[in-house]
Amino acid sequence: MSSEHTEAHGEHASMTKGKIVKVFVILLLITVVEFIIALWAVPHAGLPVNYANPIYIFLTLLKAYYIVAFFMHLKFEKLGLIYSLVVPVLFIIGLILALTNESHHWLDLRF
Repeated sequence: MSSEHTEAHGEHASMTKGKIVKVFVILLLITVVEFIIALWAVPHAGLPVNYANPIYIFLTLLKAYYIVAFFMHLKFEKLGLIYSLVVPVLFIIGLILALTNESHHWLDLRF
């Protein structure tokens, strides 16, 4: 067995119950913050939706990182993590561009 394989396996083995609980608590806290913003800050404290939406997006991306990195074990595989994050983002950007182009076409048809 090569030393690279043993080192990589050693990194995977370092996911102890304590680290899993730590990641779970972080995900729970992020979710609680999202709920506080959605259920209290926007309707009662007067936080504008224009400010709340980027916060939601950032917190959701942060949760996605923790889920992909630790629970899917891609933190230990850098190339897999990059592919699992970059490829969907590129598809989403392409979708947004295509839909934006199509929406302009519909506006031109109305007038």
